[in-house]
Amino acid sequence: MKQKITKKVVDGAMPDGRVRFLWDTELRGFGVKITPTGSKVYVIQYRTGGRGSPTRRYTVGKHGTISTDKARKTAQALLGEVANGHDPQQRKMAERASLTVSALCDLYLAEGCATKKASTIATDKGRIARHIKPLLGRRKVKDLTPNDVRRFMQQVAQGKTAVDEKTGKRGRARVTGGKGAATRTVGLLGGILSFAVSEGIRPDNPARGVKRYPDTRKERFLSPDELARLGEALSTSAENPYAVAAIRFLLLTGCRKGEVLFLTWPEVDFAFGCLRLSDSKTGQKIVPLGRAALDVLDALPRLEGNDHVFPGEKEGRPLVGLPKIWNRIKTRAGLDGVRLHDLRHSFASVGAGYGLSLHVVGKLLGHSDPKTTARYAHIADDPARTAANHISAAIEAGLSQPFETVH
Repeated sequence: MKQKITKKVVDGAMPDGRVRFLWDTELRGFGVKITPTGSKVYVIQYRTGGRGSPTRRYTVGKHGTISTDKARKTAQALLGEVANGHDPQQRKMAERASLTVSALCDLYLAEGCATKKASTIATDKGRIARHIKPLLGRRKVKDLTPNDVRRFMQQVAQGKTAVDEKTGKRGRARVTGGKGAATRTVGLLGGILSFAVSEGIRPDNPARGVKRYPDTRKERFLSPDELARLGEALSTSAENPYAVAAIRFLLLTGCRKGEVLFLTWPEVDFAFGCLRLSDSKTGQKIVPLGRAALDVLDALPRLEGNDHVFPGEKEGRPLVGLPKIWNRIKTRAGLDGVRLHDLRHSFASVGAGYGLSLHVVGKLLGHSDPKTTARYAHIADDPARTAANHISAAIEAGLSQPFETVH
């Protein structure tokens, strides 16, 4: 298909289930590639020899990252090089052959993270800046070997990248390393090197097959005695009542902290007894709620001008400072070392203790694919709804138990 390529034309070009091209009528060889997912990339198409030589394509830039006018000017310059006997693809391959790990990381963050959530990208940036670039940044990507990856993992585990420094007027960065950080960072490095393979920067992934340390993330569960102590601490707390309710709601639902703090009233459906989250770590999802969790929501006053279920002091903003409040409450309850995220683990452990299948518990926690989440019409008969009711009722009972101090 040929027509003059303008921003309006490219914006209006819709995917049709296959890879297709729009070719410019004014600059021969300049076009736009449209993928089945709707991605649009400016390209040039050319031959380096006569009419019988193979056709080559060269990526100019992604629509949105580069303007249509800039893409046209770049394409014109590249096609001029071709006319003078030069091959842009060969030059690009030579440049990529000398690419450093630091430059590859920058390329990965710019072009290889399209499907990742912003929070995940922020974590990736931290691991790249604190571990990968300091230890491997100057190395050539083409020269990396599995032994280099193993050595990198050992150095991170041994704390070679550990740092404790100020990051502003009040901020502070504390990087300790350790085996857990080493394992997770090598996982990220493997993903970056897979991106390098897909981009033709190197033929193989040297991180593949490298044995990592066991990722021993702590999964702390509250015992019945600890639940009773926490229940007493929550019931007698003088802290912000919205914060106290948020902690109780975290424990009664197994939700993630971010899902609760950014929860809004339009996402709460009392009729079907569920939350319909517009966004979460795993995308859109429905969270079935037990009766005890619904009671927590039902008792909360709504603030005018603030849709957040757990509102902050500033107008229209969510609750802030929950970790600090949790630290004070857990200290009163004698739960030193228990994190807010451990409330989610406790929810899961109670469900498993009741003999519920891992599939059902995983569904409640949002571990299943969001695309398979039941629609509203199925929630009433969904076994996950019954499971949520059992778990939250059991936790509520534990929170309500009187705690007797042993003298």
